[in-house]
Amino acid sequence: MIRFGLRLTFAGGREAVLRFVVLAVAVALGTALLLSTVAGVRALAAQSGRGAWMRGAPAAGAPGVDPVVWAGREDSFEGHSFWRVDVGLKGPNPPAVPGIARLPEPGEYYVTRALHDLIVSRPYDQLAARFVGREAGIIADSAVPSRDSLVAVVGRTPGEVGGIPRAHEVTAVSNEAPAIPVAALDLVLSVVAGGLLFPIFVFIGTATRLSATRREQRFAAMRLVGATPRQVIQLAAVESAAAAVVGTAVGLALFPAFRQAMAAVPLTGERFFPEDLSPGALGFVLIVLGIPIGAAVAAGLAMRRVRISPLGVARQVTPKPPRAWRLIPVVAGLAELAYFIGRRPETSNGQTAAFLPGFLLVMVGLVIAGPWITMAGARFLARRARRLPTLVAARRLADNPQGAFRAISGVMLALFVVSVATGVIGTMRYERGVHYGDLAATTLVQYMGGSGVPVAEARTDRLRAVPGVTFVVALLDNTDDGAASPSNIIACADLAGIPQYGRCAPGVEYAQIWGNLVGYDRDRTGGGPSTGWPAAPVTRDQAAALPVDTLVLGLDGTGAARERARTAMELAFPDYEVPPMTDVERGSESRGQMALFERLADVIMLFSLPIAGCSLAVSIAAGIAERKRPFSLLRLTGVPMRALRAVVALESAVPLLAVAVVAAGIGFAASLLFLRAQLHYDLRAPEWSYYALVAAGLAVSLAIIASTLPLLDRVTGPETARNE
Repeated sequence: MIRFGLRLTFAGGREAVLRFVVLAVAVALGTALLLSTVAGVRALAAQSGRGAWMRGAPAAGAPGVDPVVWAGREDSFEGHSFWRVDVGLKGPNPPAVPGIARLPEPGEYYVTRALHDLIVSRPYDQLAARFVGREAGIIADSAVPSRDSLVAVVGRTPGEVGGIPRAHEVTAVSNEAPAIPVAALDLVLSVVAGGLLFPIFVFIGTATRLSATRREQRFAAMRLVGATPRQVIQLAAVESAAAAVVGTAVGLALFPAFRQAMAAVPLTGERFFPEDLSPGALGFVLIVLGIPIGAAVAAGLAMRRVRISPLGVARQVTPKPPRAWRLIPVVAGLAELAYFIGRRPETSNGQTAAFLPGFLLVMVGLVIAGPWITMAGARFLARRARRLPTLVAARRLADNPQGAFRAISGVMLALFVVSVATGVIGTMRYERGVHYGDLAATTLVQYMGGSGVPVAEARTDRLRAVPGVTFVVALLDNTDDGAASPSNIIACADLAGIPQYGRCAPGVEYAQIWGNLVGYDRDRTGGGPSTGWPAAPVTRDQAAALPVDTLVLGLDGTGAARERARTAMELAFPDYEVPPMTDVERGSESRGQMALFERLADVIMLFSLPIAGCSLAVSIAAGIAERKRPFSLLRLTGVPMRALRAVVALESAVPLLAVAVVAAGIGFAASLLFLRAQLHYDLRAPEWSYYALVAAGLAVSLAIIASTLPLLDRVTGPETARNE
């Protein structure tokens, strides 16, 4: 039976070979992408586990191990955040730490290879001076999240490390990966699988149904000459499984290229190690065996009409129209998102668990509601039909909206995901963006963290001597500040020397000012001589008793000056908790996260649209091939070819445009509900790039529709009507 099924696979000549090739290509893409998705999730866990020890989580220590004073904190260099661990040994037998032979003594430090390369390639006073002493070695790759990771382990005395905020003693350092929340994994899987895998599945399904009518008729004929239902199912399964096996093998061959591409892109801000990008032995087995088995099962289910009766194929009637209940999942998903407005969970895991089901429900609901939306568009088109092509296209869409929607469902889901990402990211960029012009990049701020440093000990003279520093100002702690009041106090004599940040009122000795000298109002465009700061109700004697809350350094705008000033400030105040940074650098982490989501949205759109376009092309070509006799008869009765082309174009373009509008609208509605619930923001209109991307995607889809129309000329000649 298997040998006969393989012979039968190619019995249809060129058409059968084309069907086999299209299905194999679809399965190959799906296999490679599915392997990449599983490998990416495993790589996220591996990346998290490699750097677990850096946080200094205490673990059960072995007998005889001496404690270590441990303090981990962030630092910054050239716009890149890196992790610094200060350790103070309290005995000769410190605990072991992954990646290094031993913990460093005072005056020694270990760094990653990437940080070492920066140290040796930059002037000493910009970076190396922060790590007092000598380099004792390189931290092994096996102990860091990525080859791009910047990590330093610096040896100091226990007393010095103990003065750093959040320092603690450990006798053993846990190197176990923190558990990634299940909800977070579900979020990653849902975004990737929903946005990328779904168009592949649609493509596979469309390719499977290629020439479905002819195949059903062929299997029905076998039933009439004595074939059993089981034999028909076996033949159909062999035909689909053969293409799936070939496609799976090709997908396995493509996976290394996909893995190299993923390893080259810093999806999390740092690149993955290529060896971490593996689906694992179990993942390989499940995918390699599951895809052909799934294809065989799907083929068997597709033959259910033939299995019931060989005459079931001939008794094809118009299916029942989809009902409005299909909109319920979409409405329920939006209602779930709306429920959490004012009820947002406090923890990040709780927030993920709250919003994830709503988005998934909307995504699934769009697929369920798609046929009803297509039918509604067809009926709208029929009511306004004035010409034959419009009426014929509307009638066919209304008769089979499920089939018309199936090919464009991938486009619908892609537009929904991109609309949500664009709405959320664009609004966050607007609300959180830096609007201070050049001052945001040339003003270095060091928050003292309530350390109570007096003005006399602020070491401002040493900082003023750093090349590239234009001014140094010590801002005092405004202990009586209210919720809407600036948090610091500045001497008007100091403010007079930096008029670009504002001015005091005449006769005022001290003014209230924000710690970054500019403020935090989103609509503020920057300081200037016209910016007047309110007077501070303190006397000279009271100001002398106030501690320094913030040190602000002006820079000449060069990167070298910024790093020299940062290094000098860290050496002057080695017990800092938050490193000195500019406002631009402080926003780099959130901008990096938004850039990550932007890249993900672009990948989803740029990948899914061509795949969805292939599904659309295959679906249109299959529809033309299966209806070539009716089209030929219409031509013989005098219907012009341009009218037939218009029928095919309308049958494809109407559902495409209808679902595009609905998907974009629901995407922005979902993003509005999420923004209101999570961030208390109002949705902002997307930038022109969104409209350009959507227009380009729809234009490509319409061009694909147009490219299939010449097939109509070749298959609707008079000879087709005679031979069919």
